[in-house]
Amino acid sequence: MEIILTENVEGLGTIGDVVKVKPGYGRNYLVPRGLAVEANSRNVKELDHRKRQLERKLQKVTQAAELVKQRIESVTCVLSHRAGEEGKLFGSVTSMELESKLAEAGVEIDRKKIQLAEPIKALGEYEVPVKLDAGVIATLKVSVVALEE
Repeated sequence: MEIILTENVEGLGTIGDVVKVKPGYGRNYLVPRGLAVEANSRNVKELDHRKRQLERKLQKVTQAAELVKQRIESVTCVLSHRAGEEGKLFGSVTSMELESKLAEAGVEIDRKKIQLAEPIKALGEYEVPVKLDAGVIATLKVSVVALEE
């Protein structure tokens, strides 16, 4: 019996896979629990249609993420902080600060997407990865300078 999985089933496959199982397993376990549907021509066509829709949606999301990536990479965030003699900051640069600087530059992004491993605590130039939708990763240039008093 051939079935189309509607949920991930351990040991069988993932959503959308067409797999061959014994008739009793499919009819008595998978189909009643909503884990699969029978692989007749109607269901196979519906699956193909759904896959095409998801591909189009993924393509649109990827294009939007690429546009945001270009905008982020064109911006250089310059942050002024009080620093000690050896270039160490009194405090640190956090993802919240980077989020607000990006917002000032016209790029709205959630601070959770800014992949700052640990707060920046010294003067200098940094490249911070920003994880966008569809697996797109942009690189934000950050320049931390001493505050003139």
